[in-house]
Amino acid sequence: MVCLGNICRSPIAEGILRHKIRDRKNKVVITDSAGTSDFHIGEAPDARMRKTAQKNGVDISDLRGRQFVKSDFDEFDLIYAMDQSNMDNMLRLARNENDRKKVKLILDEIYPGEGREVPDPYYGGDEGFQHVFDLLDEATDKIIEKYID
Repeated sequence: MVCLGNICRSPIAEGILRHKIRDRKNKVVITDSAGTSDFHIGEAPDARMRKTAQKNGVDISDLRGRQFVKSDFDEFDLIYAMDQSNMDNMLRLARNENDRKKVKLILDEIYPGEGREVPDPYYGGDEGFQHVFDLLDEATDKIIEKYID
């Protein structure tokens, strides 16, 4: 799960998916999140996103920001971008077509082919954080249905 700073959208996407699959012991799934920038390396997710997550029964307090790196293409089978800009940033780091095929827009899981983006709630109010949670909650349901169940 990748956004710009790894403090709002990508950590909540990781947290929701991790929460939903934690009891599926027969499946091996590794979740992680990162940012394409180095703005928030080592920082906890935004307090407003932590509050929204907690209100919805998801704990992301243990997550810390990190930057997306080329070796992530080797570590992960699927890499979800929250928006086109961050997708483009990752694709610039791709070494080959196999790397490129791993990168997808997360909202394409619920709106196939529409290129919709998860809005960045950072400069908005609390309702923006809940809206992002709701979108990613639905998208992670589709990911589980498609790849895990």
